[in-house]
Amino acid sequence: MLNVGWDQVFAWRLRRQFVSAPTTAGAVAIADRLAGVQAQVTSAAETAVAVRSRGVTTEGVAQVLTAGTLVKTWAMRGTLHAMAPEQAAAALSLIGSARTWEKPSWQKTFGATPDQVAALVEVVSTVLADQVLTRDELVEAVLAEPGFGHLAEQLRSGWGAVLKPLAWQGALCHGPARGTKVTFACPAQVVPGWTGIPEPAAAAPTLIRAYLGAYGPASPDVFDAWLSRNSLRKTVVRGWFAALGEELTEVSVDGRPGWLPTEFADDLAAATLDPAIHLLGPFDQYVLGPGTADTTLLPTEHRAKVSRAAGWISPLVLVDGRIAGTWERVEDEVVVSMFAAGRFPRRDLVAAVNRLAEALGASGLTVRAG
Repeated sequence: MLNVGWDQVFAWRLRRQFVSAPTTAGAVAIADRLAGVQAQVTSAAETAVAVRSRGVTTEGVAQVLTAGTLVKTWAMRGTLHAMAPEQAAAALSLIGSARTWEKPSWQKTFGATPDQVAALVEVVSTVLADQVLTRDELVEAVLAEPGFGHLAEQLRSGWGAVLKPLAWQGALCHGPARGTKVTFACPAQVVPGWTGIPEPAAAAPTLIRAYLGAYGPASPDVFDAWLSRNSLRKTVVRGWFAALGEELTEVSVDGRPGWLPTEFADDLAAATLDPAIHLLGPFDQYVLGPGTADTTLLPTEHRAKVSRAAGWISPLVLVDGRIAGTWERVEDEVVVSMFAAGRFPRRDLVAAVNRLAEALGASGLTVRAG
């Protein structure tokens, strides 16, 4: 077993996630490294890529989604992500294997039986076989078929609860935006070479390697919390980890057990923190990967400042790899609210804001304490 401390873990994660070492590789490589970028809010996904990019780039999330080199779909925890197609297919397979739409509580809340969900998969797959439709167009096509009238409200809901099981089974994903309107498509229409949803046993290694390669060391339970809010059977997830054998190394982080791809063990052991302060945007994977319940990353007493009402995740201030505050942009000012006062030199915050301004193409930003 490898024994390391949290400073080593955070230093390694900062570098692996292109935070302390931005890349010129572009949006696809960044999303691939992060095992997806949350895209519930499009601007947040663009920010996540921009702050990890070195130099000026015109390749944003919107461009690669249009090209089909990333796919946007309901994935981890039922939220929209922009993902590399192979990782997306793996995530959909594992999430779908939980069959959450067959649980009585889901049926009671959303009004669709497992048979009706199966029928929706067939209808939607047929409707989207050769066309891309807006939400309204898709709903009208579905409601033209008998047996779905009672689902009209749910189908039209922007939350997409009834459509998510269809995404997890590969019947639909998001297509190119039509102005301000969301569209839906069959994945094979928008992703060149789409090969469908693999079986869970074949999908698990792809996603576990990707997750641990960005957010490790982590346990099977932490992986499942990130993936499905612990909807999968614990024995199944542990079995997926065990099946990777020597590809994974067991790690103790100040006594907390976890797993890491063996290829990164030496890098983790040698990792050292840089002194820089880093600013990340809202809904950033740096916190969503481990989860806001990770008290080493985010102290319990400050969790509500980051994980806010209606599922909003605040922009982050990182010090020594830990979340040490939040920020917001107010016109040409970046208003920084640190959890502890008086510990951080202003010059370090100014340097962080300057890096943020360069990433966002917003020259002239200044910093103000909140």
